This record gives sequence, C-alpha cells and structure tokens, in this order.
Amino acid sequence: MTFTISVQPSGRAFTANPEEAILAAGIRQGIGLPYGCKDGACGSCKCKLVSGTVVHGPHQAKALSAEEEAAGYVLTCCGVAHSDVVIESRQVTELGAFPIKKMPARVNSLTRASHDVMVLRLQLPASDTFQYRAGQYVEFILRDGDRRSYSMANAPHTQTEVPGLELHLRHMPGGKFTDQVFSTMKEKDILRIEGPFGSFFLREDSDKPMILLASGTGFAPIKAIVEHMRFKGITRPATLYWGGRRPADLYQSDWIEAQLAAMPNLKYVPVVSDAQPEDAWTGRTGFVHRAVLEDHADLSGFEVYACGAPIVVESAKRDYVAQAGLPEEFFFADSFTSAADKV
Repeated sequence: MTFTISVQPSGRAFTANPEEAILAAGIRQGIGLPYGCKDGACGSCKCKLVSGTVVHGPHQAKALSAEEEAAGYVLTCCGVAHSDVVIESRQVTELGAFPIKKMPARVNSLTRASHDVMVLRLQLPASDTFQYRAGQYVEFILRDGDRRSYSMANAPHTQTEVPGLELHLRHMPGGKFTDQVFSTMKEKDILRIEGPFGSFFLREDSDKPMILLASGTGFAPIKAIVEHMRFKGITRPATLYWGGRRPADLYQSDWIEAQLAAMPNLKYVPVVSDAQPEDAWTGRTGFVHRAVLEDHADLSGFEVYACGAPIVVESAKRDYVAQAGLPEEFFFADSFTSAADKV
C-alpha cells in the first residue's frame, strides 16, 4: 500500500511507502522538493499541509515549532504520510533531479586555506558522469555508516575537463570526519560519496538582481554559483556579501577579486565581525546579514541566496522578510548544520 503525495501549485505528484519520509520518497522519484539537512534540524523543507495526515519523527523545535505544527506546517524530511497528502511547496523544480549516485572518490589534494579551513579536491571515476547543480552537496559515507555533508565549490561544467570535486571543510575539533581530514588523511586515500543532494541552486529562469550571502565555508556553494554564472554568461546584477570573524576567514578573497574583472555585474562586500588591531582591517565590520540591510532597505525585487551558519541564515530570512519586504519564496538557503547541530 502506498500513499499519493500531491504538491501545489506545481501539480506534481509521487507516491510514498508506509513509514517512508515524504522527502525521501520525493528524492527517490526525482521530485525536487526544497530541503537542506534531511535531519529535522534546519527547517529548509518546511511546507504547508493542505490535506491529509502526516506524523513526524524526531526533529528540532527551531526547525518546526509546536505552534507551526499546530498551524498546519510539516517537515518533509521527517514527516511520514499516514494517508494521501496534499502539500504546498513553491520551490519544486520543474526539471526534476539529477540521479543520485554512490561512488568512490580519490583524494587528489589537501590544501590549507586558513588555520581551520581545508580545500579538499577529489578525483571521480572517469568512467561515470556525475551531474549536479551549482550549490548542491554530496555526503561522505563514513565506515560506520555515519554521513557528513559538504557542498561542491566548483561549478558543474568543470566535470567535462577532469571529473572531480572541490570541497571546503572547516575543522570541528573532536569531529569524527574533520579530525581525520586535518590529521591523517592523505593524497590517494579512497573515500565514498553519495549525491547530489539539496535544493540550493541558482534559479536561472529569473532576471531579478541577487544578493549572495555567505558566512565562513558557506562560501563554497556560492563560489560554485559564481563560477556557473561566469561560464553561462549570466549577467544579472549580483552582490556577494561574505562574512567571517577575522579577515583570514575570508580565505579566497583573491579568487573573488579575480572574478570581478571578468564579471562587471558582480560586486563584492567582505564583512568582518571581530577584527583585531593587528588585522589592520579597513573594510566593513559587524554581522554580515546586517550589512545587506544597510545597503538595501528594500529587497522586494531581489532574490537572496544565503549559505552558512544556521544563525546567519535564520537571521537573514527573518530580517529580510520582516524589515526589507523580501518575498519569502525568493529566499533560497543552505544552512550548514553540523553533526553537533543535529543532535
């Protein structure tokens, strides 16, 4: 017995097995529902339940509060249909999704970008094509079955040259995966990955000006989007705001500066929240999401692509909608929830 999940306003439909999360069923059938962490921690998959019965598994109150659940909202990542269901979700992609694959990946290089950021380059099997959208992520499958998610920092067109991925990993001391990356991992090691996942990618059917908002290694998927825009000749006005505690946290500013020369419609605003005298920082200071509001009191005609720490993404969405008139459906985000955030 299966249940039918219908999505408004797109009119798309798919089936879910008993005890199967709605999101997992959608991914399995190539339906591009919005989501981020898949673990009930980020709230990116939250949508309105129009009809039917959905029972939730464990999730965090910040992702779906009791008040929101009472008002008829559900998390598709941990919500299981107990009847035919109709949901309202505005970010369903018409193109569907690229096939999700498991594959081995060989460590090509490990490069320190800052004291706590490693740029990991992986070589993929030449015999297999790996398709994804700029902004999506892969999951590393660890030996005990645990998973860790990291966004591709290189655009999809780079796969036609040498199949491989660039990932930016921040060291989480005590972290099961990043401790290994920063200590024992070496070139030619073989890792297992699965992907692509995520609904964070550029909506190319729009001509709205864009705010690209990144905190820390949330820059990785934004970098992929900028690379993709340059490759495709997309000339929509875009301003990239990148925030870090110290200037060294903006570990690829030189790369961005190099893009500006070739992309006249791209602007860059680096923001530092905790500059010290020895930094000799003369740029913008404060919270990166507030810098956007200082420059744009009215966001009603924009699209925002935000990526990074959950507190930054959540604050940005709340303030841009409430204070600057951004329509909620034009805020696209990938909240970098760590394993600790998901507990």
